[in-house]
Amino acid sequence: MNISLPHARLMRLATFAALATALTLALAKAIAWWLSGSVSLLAGLTDSLLDGAASLLNLIAVHYALRPADEDHRYGHGKAEALAGLGQALFIGASAVLVGSHAIDRLLHPEPIGAPALGIAVMLLSLAMTVALLLFQHHVVRETGSTAIRADSLHYRSDLLLNSSILLALLLASYGWPQLDALFGIGIALYIFWSAVSIAREAATVLMDKELDPQISAQMHALACAVPGVLGVHDLRTRLSGTHWFVQLHAELPGELSLQQAHHLCEQVEAAIRSEFPRAEVLVHADPSSVVKAPQQGSPAAAGQQPSA
Repeated sequence: MNISLPHARLMRLATFAALATALTLALAKAIAWWLSGSVSLLAGLTDSLLDGAASLLNLIAVHYALRPADEDHRYGHGKAEALAGLGQALFIGASAVLVGSHAIDRLLHPEPIGAPALGIAVMLLSLAMTVALLLFQHHVVRETGSTAIRADSLHYRSDLLLNSSILLALLLASYGWPQLDALFGIGIALYIFWSAVSIAREAATVLMDKELDPQISAQMHALACAVPGVLGVHDLRTRLSGTHWFVQLHAELPGELSLQQAHHLCEQVEAAIRSEFPRAEVLVHADPSSVVKAPQQGSPAAAGQQPSA
């Protein structure tokens, strides 16, 4: 199953927008930090540079993930998005360590902050560009469900807090509290590190084939059971790979049906689920109702079984 062209276009555009935003802000923050010496601005500069590296990695991963399935990758290349998410978590975690170590050094060896007005102007620009990017990324994630764009959006949301904290630190420093600049830097580093952990956990759920939300599975089960002629459904399993949902289930059918009739019902079950969840690739196995046996309590099959209608 290939992703639609409009969705592919949206995902590519989102990666280019993120990379352009990160590089623009990195240049602006570099100039402001050079003139001011603010450790908070250095935190923002470091984060923007690593944002740029992460967004470049994301761009490459999304380009690869959008490739159609081939003979070597029959389920597509969607998990490249989750690998990109792990890469982003590594970059963001490294930025947290760098920012935190520099903030501690500045707290032990305080220095005055120069050109606070320039730093404030740069942070206002950063806030405006980050908000615009987040709104676009939110639209893309809602339309495509992309794991990589969602991870990118998560760390740009942390940037929003980071940039707000830097702005506040610079404002306080301009009013005579320069020591707060280093304290804000430490707080920002801790938040960045937590964001890296969150991104890594989300990517790991995809790589480990975690089931979709139980509510979604329940909806799929209900849709399958609602198909006329289907007596029940069991062993419904799901997993996520990039923007694709892979679903497999066993449909319980009357044993007297012909192979052609059973096949037709299986196609109807697939169509019913796809009508509500277009990103799902559904594999239906037909079981004669007379041979369906309830699994033993506590068995692996019982643990993964959906209740029959």
